[in-house]
Formats: sequence, C-alpha cells, structure tokens
Amino acid sequence: MFSGSIPALVTPFHADGSVDEDAFLSFVDWQIEQGSGALVPCGTTGEAATLSAEEHFHVVRLCVDRTAGRVPVIAGAGSNDTRVAIHNIAAAKAAGADAALMVPPYYNRPNQEGIFRHFEAVAQSCDLPIVLYNVPGRTVTDIAVETMARITAAFPSVVGVKDATGVLQRVSAQRAACGAGFTQLSGNDETSLAFNAMGGVGCISVAANVAPRLCADFQAACAAGDYAAAREYQDRLFPLYVALFSDASPGPTKYALTRVRPDFPPALRLPMTWPSDASQRAVDAALAHAGLV
Repeated sequence: MFSGSIPALVTPFHADGSVDEDAFLSFVDWQIEQGSGALVPCGTTGEAATLSAEEHFHVVRLCVDRTAGRVPVIAGAGSNDTRVAIHNIAAAKAAGADAALMVPPYYNRPNQEGIFRHFEAVAQSCDLPIVLYNVPGRTVTDIAVETMARITAAFPSVVGVKDATGVLQRVSAQRAACGAGFTQLSGNDETSLAFNAMGGVGCISVAANVAPRLCADFQAACAAGDYAAAREYQDRLFPLYVALFSDASPGPTKYALTRVRPDFPPALRLPMTWPSDASQRAVDAALAHAGLV
C-alpha cells in the first residue's frame, strides 16, 4: 500500500510560532515533485507534540488538500490515551488522510495485553488503514513481534509498520509472523538499506525532508534490486543521516532546510531549539558531501 521514500514532514512556523501555511504548501509541492512516494504530516519530526489538536488536523487537511491525490497521506494520529487516539484517527479520516500512523501508548508503559487492547479499540472505532509506529526509544514501549502478529491477524485495517527499533532481525521476524504482504517501512534512514534487503519496502524518512530526490532515487534502486547503486546513494547520504541527529531533532533538519531552501522559515517551538554550532557544522559538511550545497 505504501512504499518508497516517505518524508516525515517538518512543520514550518512563523517567527511568532504560528504555522506558516504558505511555506508548508510549497514544501508539500516540492516533496511530490522530487519523487516522494507518500507524505507523513504531524509526526515526531513535524513537532506534533507541540501542536494543539486543532492545529494538528488543520495541518493534515492542508497536506491532503494540497496533495490532491498525487501521493498518499499518512497522518500522525497516535496518543498514549486510547480515547484520544480514537478521536485522532476519526479526525485523520475526516481530514481526508489515506491512513493513520499510530504509536503504542507512551509514558504509561502498558504490557503487551494493554498494547493489543489499545489497538483493538482504535481499529474497531474506525476503518481508516493504520500503520503501526514502533519506536521504543521515544515511547519506552515495544510492540513485540507476537503482539504485532496478533494485531494484524485480528484487524485487517492494520496494514504495516514504521519500524524504528533499529533491530534489523525484526524485519525477518515480522515478515514471518505477519506475512509477506504486511508493509514494513524503516523508521531509521541509516539502516534503511539493510532493512529493504531483508524485506522492507521503503522508509518514513527524516533525511527526505532535505534530500527528497536523492532519497527517492535510493529507494527506487532498492526496489529494483540494484543494491550496487543503492550503496552508492547510501554512501552519499550517510553523513546527512548522522548529522540530522547531531542535536535534538528536528532542529538540525530545519537548519539544513534553510541551507537548501533559503526561503524556509528558521523556527521551532519550545522545547525544541535551534541546533548548536557543532551540529550546524556537521550538517554543512554532510550537505556538501551529498552535493546538496
């Protein structure tokens, strides 16, 4: 259902902290023109944790309307409160999204039964396709392979996973448990090459914000089985993958965007801040290495 290079979109802000709608719409157009296979508004990289519910789904609708069916839109919609998650997936559907990206409950730290029951309630509330987002480094909650298999067997609307565990053997384990048709998308740019070789079909990417054409071409090479070309793209992009996490994300990514798109607004919402001088130097070097500046 979803494949290729899928940017986890940043959300541009004006200097006063309000959403810069014009910059966002232009950014959506650029991403599609550069070959992105789908778009994810209002995820972690989109600073969703700092958006009000009204802002969140306004941005999703802006993305859907501007995309106009050219590529799918997967709306960030997760919550650690099951009732809020149910509300969010309904709001994502009402905004016209093609799917919802849903994390397991964070902070609460439910057991595996609690994770299953959470997704049971969400899936039963709405028929919008769901892409699970397994990112234990942020949620301190891991969807075990067995639980993922149980969820996908029970709820056909759960169509895939953004796997940001960094544990590559999970790709094979999840393929065996959930079936070859279950969509597996890497949540880590730096391991996407190996992830695809093991059965993944793309990446929900931070780097694609900055280098959408290179990331799209890299994913296309993987899909074609041309791993010699894919390794060349990997070598070209790898310093950027690292540099974009040289300070708290998405600070380095927004800095990088001001280098490749000088009209992009240089603003984040607290508690996120502009990256350090060292991080900016790392980004500058990575952009030069990739041939982007």
